[in-house]
Amino acid sequence: MAPPHRGPTDTDHISEPTPGPAAGPARRSLLAGVAALGALGAAGCSRVATASDSNGGDLLGRMRAAGVVRLGIAGEIPFGYIDKNGELTGEAPELAKAIFKRLGVDRVQPVPTEFGSLIPGLNSQQFDVVAAGMYVTPERCEQVIFADPDYQMPDAFVVRKGNPMELRDYRSAFARKARIATGTGYAQIEHAVEAGYRRGDILIVPDQVAGLNAVEAGRVDFFAATAVTSRMVVRGSAKAEATRPFTPVIDGKPQLAGGAFAFRPNETKLRDAFNVELHRMKKSGEVFRILRPFGFTRAEMTELTAKELCGG
Repeated sequence: MAPPHRGPTDTDHISEPTPGPAAGPARRSLLAGVAALGALGAAGCSRVATASDSNGGDLLGRMRAAGVVRLGIAGEIPFGYIDKNGELTGEAPELAKAIFKRLGVDRVQPVPTEFGSLIPGLNSQQFDVVAAGMYVTPERCEQVIFADPDYQMPDAFVVRKGNPMELRDYRSAFARKARIATGTGYAQIEHAVEAGYRRGDILIVPDQVAGLNAVEAGRVDFFAATAVTSRMVVRGSAKAEATRPFTPVIDGKPQLAGGAFAFRPNETKLRDAFNVELHRMKKSGEVFRILRPFGFTRAEMTELTAKELCGG
């Protein structure tokens, strides 16, 4: 989520094999939302908006009156997608259903789009909330406000069975001249560039299934994604496996990404109310119970905050 950080993802629509919590997922990532809005220039000092910035917005009241919240999703397993029965599911939509019910909004309505269109779509009011496991990054914090993350996520690689090149992280892959693929807008693009890869040498594919296919066909040596994406997409593959998860390094510092819900910058009342319920559910263990069927482990539960991931 992301990390397509993030896009996740981040762009990731999927041609669903056998969708469902155990099906092969996609990635949450970093730059898709930024790219879709055009060049931002230097991100500068980022911030998290607070209720004091404005009156806090009235979207929560309007949603309660209408009884529905519109969720922007990117068709990405396991983060947010429509299953084979035509039902909305994924870690973010299922968590959204629980939280918005607590907030007095009983119904969720999916609005599918490409990952790179999530932030523009949110800010143009095509939907009310981004529910796609989007990574929280300083660049994105200049455009939207985030709830605190509901999960944290290391990276992992999809490699051929036996990991013949002994790839452990981006630096070992670059040193071995391993050919890389990752998803459109994924955070993993920046992770690879930090390790020495040139952008032009990175094969960009639509989603994790295409990444798996590229590895199985020998067109690349590895596909870089989140740990949950990697371990889920290789299920059932006779030719590929996932490496051990690892934390990527950016500017010499380990970067553990966190995925969260995004809101329009003026809707701080909604974001703050959402956070209250999210933290209650974290404390009770309900967040983990909701995310576990989608391949998340206790190690991926988090106390990270949007403020620290936004950079201050």
